[in-house]
Amino acid sequence: MSSISIIVAFDLQRGIGINNKLPWHLPEDLGHFKKMTSGHPIIMGRNTFESIGRALPNRRNIVVTRNSNWHHDGVETVNSLQQARSLVNEQDAFIIGGAQIYQQSLAFADRLVITEIQEQFACDAFFPPIDFTAWKEIAREDRSSATQNLRYSFVTYEKL
Repeated sequence: MSSISIIVAFDLQRGIGINNKLPWHLPEDLGHFKKMTSGHPIIMGRNTFESIGRALPNRRNIVVTRNSNWHHDGVETVNSLQQARSLVNEQDAFIIGGAQIYQQSLAFADRLVITEIQEQFACDAFFPPIDFTAWKEIAREDRSSATQNLRYSFVTYEKL
């Protein structure tokens, strides 16, 4: 059975970005993201794609945009999350942002893969509030970045 997972890194206030960029540099999280999403379709909003700047290799890149004229090499475009979901019907897929896409997908996601960063950053984009009574934590790895002086945890939740 296929599943839709949300993958996100956020700070203590659920901050995910500022000026369409990550407010931190955490190589371990980027490696975790790559390991988790490689070989799977990834679904994102146009702003998230533009912040990355290119199609990510070894992944089917699907961009949700209201602009029917927007196209980019290596990317499939759709105008709704429902269309994106129908494209990945029988595959495990990851929602990778941004804030609006996370908000819309929280209701139907099967799994949350969260990097909880134990610090607060200046952010202008936030992950929506999570009703943890609807989720069960199934894995947690507490870590510390040797190069960035950040404590963080890789946490996985499944919908109850």
